[in-house]
Amino acid sequence: MKNKWYWLFSVAIFLLVVTIAGLWWKYVTLENTLESKNQKENQADSWPQFDKVRQAYDIITSNYVERIDGGQLTEGAIKGMLGELKDPYSVYMDEETSSQFQQTLDSRFQGIGAEISFMDGKFIIVSPFKNSPAERSGIKPGDEIIRIDSKDVKGLELYDVVSLIRGKIGTKVTIDIKRNGNDQPITFLVERDEIPIETIHTAIKKVRDKKIGYIQITSFSEETAEDFLEDLKGLEEDKVDGLLIDVRGNPGGLLTSVQEILEVFVTNEHPYIQIQERNGKKNKFFSTLKSEKEYPIAVLINKGSASASEIFAGAMQEAEGYPLIGEKTFGKGTVQQPVSMGDGSTIKLTFYKWLTPNGTWIHKKGIAPTMSVHQDSYYTLQPLVVTEDLRKDMNNKQVKTLQQMLEGLGYAPGRTDGYFSSKTEKAVLAFQRMHKLPVTGSVDQDVAAKLQQAVVDKIKDEKNDRQLQTGLSWLAQQ
Repeated sequence: MKNKWYWLFSVAIFLLVVTIAGLWWKYVTLENTLESKNQKENQADSWPQFDKVRQAYDIITSNYVERIDGGQLTEGAIKGMLGELKDPYSVYMDEETSSQFQQTLDSRFQGIGAEISFMDGKFIIVSPFKNSPAERSGIKPGDEIIRIDSKDVKGLELYDVVSLIRGKIGTKVTIDIKRNGNDQPITFLVERDEIPIETIHTAIKKVRDKKIGYIQITSFSEETAEDFLEDLKGLEEDKVDGLLIDVRGNPGGLLTSVQEILEVFVTNEHPYIQIQERNGKKNKFFSTLKSEKEYPIAVLINKGSASASEIFAGAMQEAEGYPLIGEKTFGKGTVQQPVSMGDGSTIKLTFYKWLTPNGTWIHKKGIAPTMSVHQDSYYTLQPLVVTEDLRKDMNNKQVKTLQQMLEGLGYAPGRTDGYFSSKTEKAVLAFQRMHKLPVTGSVDQDVAAKLQQAVVDKIKDEKNDRQLQTGLSWLAQQ
């Protein structure tokens, strides 16, 4: 009897298992059928475009008059898709240029030291780095690159231009640029060097009886926030009476870097940035800071302040009311992220718009200063290139630059229209006597080089920096 019940129980268990297995198989089959159907529907929606690309690829590789590398066609197709976005900040980088891009975020790299952007079909210098070969040679923010080593840059990609400019330490590159206010291109011969990215420069400035902390941020790289916070701590331990933060000529950098710095200045009452997604959703980012700093703060800006430095300036002004001193900023209001393609190449794509705390998009508009302060005209002078001696009664662009230099240095050339007058000659004579040069009244290459150096020295003398002095004076009065 026991065996009978055991046999019946076993049969029941077997039937139950078979039933469950059957139901499971039916479910899996249905699931796979639906998945396959969805895949086919998605392919039906998306693959016609890729069929066209494949057809073009096959036509070219099979019939073009010369053999062509299929990999080049693939990369060209990717570049073409990105080009259709009409976004100068969304670019494809092959393995080599991707490596170069990463170097700009590292502690040092080799080149001339300048941030370059592609805007409205032009390659524009956003800003040369502090103490870089580009800055020392006289390259300015807003300069347009037109040729590199006699090669026209029209039709090139941004990273092709960067590759042409970069090279081994000690080698030289010739760069022809267009500058606003000049009809003729200006040629620069720049010697490449190792560019150390020392992004933080700190000092204490004595203004009357006040100690004003000064921190310059030249870019926002991987180590910037850590260095900034360390130096800020030191200034606070020294009991500074105010803080002046300088982001002039700062082309931007890592969003995470500027966020870390803002979180020690912007309280949790206001967002320090808003990030807008493609669907219009705005994400507000807040710090955990409960109280603002006990000392007054001001920020220096100019047209070389771009991207992350604009995020910083906008947050400091709108969220906390700290004044911005200087000139309107560059105007870049988008956020890019690099996406690895798995073979060493990268797509740097615009994922978001960033907005100021009040929700303003500053793209192509820039941020206006609270206190507008412009530097003297000699800050933006082009280099004086002398191919033949400049002398009395000559009339050309070089003479005009000469006169502007003399005027900026405190010598009275009488006029600045390009005509070498008697007063201009007297000014040249005075300069030559002052600098113990042969007193001829004419300007050869040696005199031009001495003039150029005198202008550079005057610019480096912070007493002549109107924006810096305005910031220090304002903080000392608070």
